[in-house]
Amino acid sequence: MEGDCLSCMKYLMFIFNFFIFLGGSFLLGVGVWVLLDPMGFREIVAANPLLFTGVYVILAMGGMLFLLGFLGCCGAIRENKCLLLFFFMLILFIFLAELAAAILAFLFREHLTRDYFSRELKRHYQGRNNSDVFTSTWNAIMTTFDCCGVSGPEDFEESLFRLLSPNKLVPEACCQRNGYLGDVSVEQCVSGGGVAFRHNKGCYSAMVDYFETYIYTAGALAIVVLTIELFAMVFAMCLFKGIQ
Repeated sequence: MEGDCLSCMKYLMFIFNFFIFLGGSFLLGVGVWVLLDPMGFREIVAANPLLFTGVYVILAMGGMLFLLGFLGCCGAIRENKCLLLFFFMLILFIFLAELAAAILAFLFREHLTRDYFSRELKRHYQGRNNSDVFTSTWNAIMTTFDCCGVSGPEDFEESLFRLLSPNKLVPEACCQRNGYLGDVSVEQCVSGGGVAFRHNKGCYSAMVDYFETYIYTAGALAIVVLTIELFAMVFAMCLFKGIQ
């Protein structure tokens, strides 16, 4: 009876980790496909720092899931204690890292306020300097979410950006990309003379509105992932103890 239970647990763990292995392989494939530059796709991604960073995040997640699934499958089917222990330690490390991230997010939640982001934008944003990570990230955010500043265009008053570009009220990233009439529209937008050509909504509100749609899905997904990780650790330890 004990042998049948152990055998059932072994194959359940193998199937479970096989799907993790396939998911990791898929993510790795997507990341490599983008980096190999099919039909100039890399240039499109590289133009947006957020998308370009996302490619490496996908590669890292894919590699981690690939390794996790491989260790789980091999450890279960071969009944190898060393692989199962390594699998358990890796899952435990991921679980503790997620827990630490949640705790840090709670402790430093005051740094995620609108005022905090406004202060940082005024101090560090430079305009079109793509070599500066802070500036390029904000340009990507304003372009992606069709917004301007944290609360609105007024965030650029008395800022580093105005010191570097005294003739501009807002950066080009605040300007609307659709329906341009040419360089005249861009000039009117950045000089403040063409309010109709710029985005007047703040990025804080735009991002909150965007992510509010997915907050319940993200929460449910997080709970599912944590539950799977806990079951995986229990399976691994039970199988580890059951192997002679």
